[in-house]
Amino acid sequence: MAKTGGDLLIERLIEWGVDTIFGLPGDGINGLFESLRTHQDQIRFIQVRHEEAAAFMAAGYAKFTGKLGVCMATSGCGGLHLLNGLYDAKYDGQPVLAITGHTYHDISGSMYQQDADLTKVFLDLAPYNERIMGPDHVVNAVDQAIRTALGQSTVSHISFPKDFQDWTVGDDTRTMPNVKGHTDVLRVSTAISPVLDQLKRAADLINAGSKVVVFAGRGALHARDEVIQLAEAVGGPIIKALLGKGVVPDDNPYTTGGLGLLGTAPSQDAMEECDTLVMIGTHFPYLEYYPKPGQAKTIQIDLDPTHIGLRTPVDVGLIGDTKTVLQALLPLINHKEDRSFLEKAQERMTFWRELMTERGTQTNIPMKPQVVPHVISPLLNDDAIVTCDCGNNTTWAARHIQMRGTMQFSTSGLLATMGSGLPYAIAASVAYPGRQVVALVGDGGFTMLMGEMATAVKYKLPIKVFIFHNNSYGQIKWEQIVLEGNPEFGVDIQSIDFAAYAQACGATGFTLDDPKNADDVIRRALAHDGPVIVDAIVDQNEPPMPGKITTDQAIELTKALVRGERDSGDIIKNIIGNQVREAVATTGRSLLTVLPGIGK
Repeated sequence: MAKTGGDLLIERLIEWGVDTIFGLPGDGINGLFESLRTHQDQIRFIQVRHEEAAAFMAAGYAKFTGKLGVCMATSGCGGLHLLNGLYDAKYDGQPVLAITGHTYHDISGSMYQQDADLTKVFLDLAPYNERIMGPDHVVNAVDQAIRTALGQSTVSHISFPKDFQDWTVGDDTRTMPNVKGHTDVLRVSTAISPVLDQLKRAADLINAGSKVVVFAGRGALHARDEVIQLAEAVGGPIIKALLGKGVVPDDNPYTTGGLGLLGTAPSQDAMEECDTLVMIGTHFPYLEYYPKPGQAKTIQIDLDPTHIGLRTPVDVGLIGDTKTVLQALLPLINHKEDRSFLEKAQERMTFWRELMTERGTQTNIPMKPQVVPHVISPLLNDDAIVTCDCGNNTTWAARHIQMRGTMQFSTSGLLATMGSGLPYAIAASVAYPGRQVVALVGDGGFTMLMGEMATAVKYKLPIKVFIFHNNSYGQIKWEQIVLEGNPEFGVDIQSIDFAAYAQACGATGFTLDDPKNADDVIRRALAHDGPVIVDAIVDQNEPPMPGKITTDQAIELTKALVRGERDSGDIIKNIIGNQVREAVATTGRSLLTVLPGIGK
């Protein structure tokens, strides 16, 4: 029996090693679904409730497995729904292939039903973005789409007209230049390293430095041993970008944790005091947290040459896989006997950890949000996968979830979109059926794609979802107050009983509103054999303040309070109650000491 266009596509995906596709059916891809049905013993289809979730799942699958993520949607509206999740993959450098339907090839552009030209829509998104022109075009297009996605760590898009999905090769006429078999399945290694001269230049700068900071991101996740060896040799702290949270365990003596609004004060102190910066697999976007231009000699290691010098002036750029480059660089690095810079950072981290413990063990009612991840963290397995959404929950997860062993962590990084935490968790559980998967999400982000809880139930995925329930778009609230100096507006959201919602979906639900019950409820949730929601009712006026407060931030907060912020009393109470000791942990730069009128 002659193969259809749909058969050719699905079988080529299988040849490339694709074993999972996330998506939602539709009449624009019925031909592809028939091929999925007849090949279901070789490739599985995970049905979602919204195509945006399918794109997030493909991105999360790529993040956690290192393999190509694949999502599928119907023509027009289905393909449009993929965009947000695909931009998340693009911005975080993940290889994802999006396959969309299209209307019949001979009425395309005639305003037929769902006749949206998705190849034009995807122009900014996908470097490889092609419409299938017939069955004999399928293999060529699939191969190049996957090469591009894997080779450039980006998104590729194939738009497949509905009728071509059912055509066989006998219905098509292969042109003379399209030689059969000229393209093949081959994945090449990215383990490349710079020439010796560049390595020596980088080593000379590192060896000359006396206060060296190692700044590691998601591109260094596979280079843990080498990153630690470098920190040990130079006697410097390891600072981690958020997507690089798993590069080294959080209890490693060399790390000071994260940087920026979600980071630690010791990390910011080290950045402000260093004379040498080694960036490894990161292009952390927040320029204000880097050393001032001219302050530090900077070496940047990255697989993508367009990232070199993108955020801060760079003296030496080393292009290549971070693990391979570090293995070549380490023999050229001298061991520094002076450990005073590292020891100062370690002393500051002792105070910071004590502060985080105090924040995470508060017994106030309403419950402080820090309690939830603080209790969860030691109960996680050493190979747990943790996802979080974007918002205040990201701050609490970044600071209180302590990475160890082979744990993995991710969130939406550069796009910083809400709604990704739950789909990421589903993708992780699909990829690793035996591993513990926990999602930390806000009530705002969760409700965007809450229908996917039914997906977890359908596929019996034992994910544990902890919702920070504060009836507010909390991060936006604090941005309005602290960054803009405005009273909050438009951020209240209607409360939902999420434990009851879990039950309605067929999952298990718990409500947690008293920190005294946190350990018991969380242990029961983690032990349950099935999907769980824990509806954690938390204080919406707990400020997710940066590790180090700037005077400008303090002034904007004061302006908001003076201009009529409705919760000013509770906010001031929390600031005073929670930040009395922060001046110790942040070398005198707590909010309490710089906020006009508060610290007097």
